[in-house]
Amino acid sequence: MEQVAVEGLRISYERAGSGPPVVLLHGFVGDGRSTWSAQLDDLSDEFTVVAWDAPGAGRSAQPPSSFRIADYARCLAEFIRVMRLNRPHLVGLSFGGIVALELFRRRSTVPRTLVLAGAYAGWAGSLPADVVKQRLRRCLEVAGLPPDKFAAAMLRSMFSESAPADAVARFAASVRAFDQAGFQAMTWSSAEADLRDILATVDVPTLLLYGDRDERAPLDIGHALQAGIPGSRFVVLPGVGHASPVEAPELFSREVRSFLRHNTS
Repeated sequence: MEQVAVEGLRISYERAGSGPPVVLLHGFVGDGRSTWSAQLDDLSDEFTVVAWDAPGAGRSAQPPSSFRIADYARCLAEFIRVMRLNRPHLVGLSFGGIVALELFRRRSTVPRTLVLAGAYAGWAGSLPADVVKQRLRRCLEVAGLPPDKFAAAMLRSMFSESAPADAVARFAASVRAFDQAGFQAMTWSSAEADLRDILATVDVPTLLLYGDRDERAPLDIGHALQAGIPGSRFVVLPGVGHASPVEAPELFSREVRSFLRHNTS
């Protein structure tokens, strides 16, 4: 685990390999290592793979309570600059995909490609208003639970019933350690974001990966992103839930590697 100062915040990250840069962006529970450990190993033979802990996650510093999606995107852009990762491929899971899209809005020349897994155009941009309200309320309620109960509440919708027990257990440890304030900031950021206006402007190669057992971001959300992003490629991961890089690491890495190879020049 390494750390770097970005806009007054301590940002922790994992780095492996050499080659074209790939930046991995975790969801709103978990952190860089717990979400992307397999990809850090699998892809580092060909790429420089960097998995950050977003502000408020893992070992990164807590952001102000007012931190929202624009702030996460600005922080990510500065992180990429400080790390000297020239035109990286961005791979975002769920909340990480929202951050990647918001970064594209603000700095469209930064990403070489986008891989959006179980992602949304923000909750407000992908879910009915009543569902957003219900999800926001539920997440804020569970944020105050003891660690074991918090993890149990969140993990129910993160994996399919057939997910390997050892993979779920490893991920659960990071969820139990998640900071309440960081989770609340990411929850509010997800709920308020509506990025539908960005989709038609995305002009970099984009891969959409969705598990067909994903309860949090079902296939219809992915199809809506595919319809909105010109030329995007949609891949269904059979039998896989929301935390796809954790549940099906070999399949996930294989799809990502093929896409990155095709779009690295």
